[in-house]
This record gives sequence, structure tokens and C-alpha cells, in this order.
Amino acid sequence: MIIAPAEPYDVTKLLAFRQEAAAWLRDLGSDQWSRPYPADKLLATIEAGTVFMLRDGHTTAGTITLTPDAEDGLWTDGELAEPSMFVNKLTISREYAGQNLGGRLLDWAGDRAFHAGAKWVRLDAWTTNESLQRYYLEQGFTHIRTVREGVAVNGGPRVSGWLAQRAAQSTDHGFTDRTPSPERLRSAA
Repeated sequence: MIIAPAEPYDVTKLLAFRQEAAAWLRDLGSDQWSRPYPADKLLATIEAGTVFMLRDGHTTAGTITLTPDAEDGLWTDGELAEPSMFVNKLTISREYAGQNLGGRLLDWAGDRAFHAGAKWVRLDAWTTNESLQRYYLEQGFTHIRTVREGVAVNGGPRVSGWLAQRAAQSTDHGFTDRTPSPERLRSAA
């Protein structure tokens, strides 16, 4: 499988992935991703070069967003002073479920973060999705805290405030990596 930067034409596929994931989560009793995600915001993240697609031939198997930018109001100033990259919107097509592609994408993210000079790979997960939280713990993340106060970036109430991190490290994720080398993170000091 190949991991490559998302292209503007991937917006439709990414929105469909989100709808598929939301339906699956709804069947599991979670309201995660029940609000539609704005296509223009998704396109902006693609154009910023932070969205990556996992492709199996002509089929898209998964996606991950990896950015040096933290969502406002989640991490402390001390945590933000540590070089970190942040995982968002990790999604695997239901057709590819059960193959540990999510774990391997997290390994890829940790490897990319390491090569960018990050100390940590961090994420925030849906506050009420305990299954997802357990998944991240099983993937080697450590729960830092849960933030329930504040307003999310989209203006709604904060629903994704379960914070976790793991060390960024060089890893053999097993994908053919067609992404450009990551830019080195700037020191916060």
C-alpha cells in the first residue's frame, strides 16, 4: 500500500469516508462525527499538505491528518512548548477494517513526526467514545487528561477532548511512502 498526500479531488472521498465512519459509529451507539464536516475546511487542510491518503491500487483504504498545529484550548503552554505533531481524522474504510491499518498509520505518523523533529505524537479523541480511547491506549498512547470545557473550532460544544500522546519514533510502518519529507518543526523557545 502507498501513502501519499491528498489531492483536492479527494474531498469527495474524504467526506464519504466520514459519513461511512459516522454510520458505523452510530450503529455502535456513538454520536461521534454525527455533524457534517465542511468541505471548504477539508479542502483547506488538503491544500495545507496535512492530509494523507492510504491507497491500495486505485482504492483508498484510509486517511490520516497530521499537523504541527494543535486545536485551541486543549494543550497547556508547557505542552505546546514541546515539539509535537497532532493526529486528526484517522479513518479506515470499513472494507479494510481488521487489518491493523489504523495502527500502521499511527506508526507512520510517529515516524514522520520523528523525522520532523517532534518529541510527541498527540491526539484528541471523542470524549464519550471509550472504545476509541481504549484503541489508542492499545496503540501505545498515554492518556494525559480529558478537557470538557470550552468551544470546539467549529463553534459547537467541546466533544473531542480526551487527550493522549506517545513518543515520536522512527518506525517501519510497512507502507510505500510517497509523501515529501516533512518540514522540520520550529522550536517554541
